[in-house]
Amino acid sequence: MTDHAEIRASLLRRMEALERRVGRIAEDLRHESEPVEKDFEEQATQRENEDVLGALDDAGRRELAAIRAALSRIDAGSYGTCRRCGEPIATERLRVLPTALDCVGCAA
Repeated sequence: MTDHAEIRASLLRRMEALERRVGRIAEDLRHESEPVEKDFEEQATQRENEDVLGALDDAGRRELAAIRAALSRIDAGSYGTCRRCGEPIATERLRVLPTALDCVGCAA
């Protein structure tokens, strides 16, 4: 089994950063630091911002799920194995895309 300690550490750092970001987004969506504006036009602008924040929140949560899955594969000893063909995923690919599930050939 290849040692994936460096990739694991990188995934943990990224997960920590994403958890902070998703937490701040959730606070913003709940208007914890700023109440909803009383002015209708300002409310419309806030709603547009909430749509963007919602999309960022969704993307962050999807990435967190992918990171947790990759960490689970590392713990299980199956990390770095293509889910389609069962061949090893190139270390270079895993360094660039540490949540990769497929080797380059199968991903294409």
